Amino acid sequence: MEKNIKFYWKLFLSTFTISAFTIGGGYVIVPLMRKKFVEELKWIDEEEMLNLVAISQSAPGPIAVNTSIMTGYRLAGIFGAFITTVGTVLPPLIIITVIAKFYEVFKENWIISSLLLGMRAGVAAVIIDVIIKMVRDIIKSKNNVSIAIMVVALIAAVIFNINSALIIILSGAFGGFYYYFKKAGENQ
Repeated sequence: MEKNIKFYWKLFLSTFTISAFTIGGGYVIVPLMRKKFVEELKWIDEEEMLNLVAISQSAPGPIAVNTSIMTGYRLAGIFGAFITTVGTVLPPLIIITVIAKFYEVFKENWIISSLLLGMRAGVAAVIIDVIIKMVRDIIKSKNNVSIAIMVVALIAAVIFNINSALIIILSGAFGGFYYYFKKAGENQ
């Protein structure tokens, strides 16, 4: 793909549009980014997108912005990361500014309250869809270590109520050590 003004405009417009029309935060934006960059534009393959999302989840900050930065950097270096970050951050900034201006009107309006309540159900459905797709991709990979990490992380979160950040850090550390030693063993 040629890195010209048309490419950068498409990159900006993609992240801007996804961010502008998505309600529910990063876990809703990520599958839409996957659909755009993997399925539609075919700029990134499925496994690489999964890796970018995993790195984005473990980095501090909002996952939508982190994933945008990682995707933009992967596609076009520092300038690409800047373009995708601006494209992702600008819509919420504009929306929050408008809402802040008219906060009292929005707060009291039963129609807006009803819409937001209905959107919560939609957001929950999208998050469940993301979880199902990610689990399916991990199981399809037939990588027993990844499957084991997924199962242990699920048990740690659901049964033992361990903090999600700790689970992510420990899973990442274990995966990093495992694959480092696996690769070191293959090189000998």
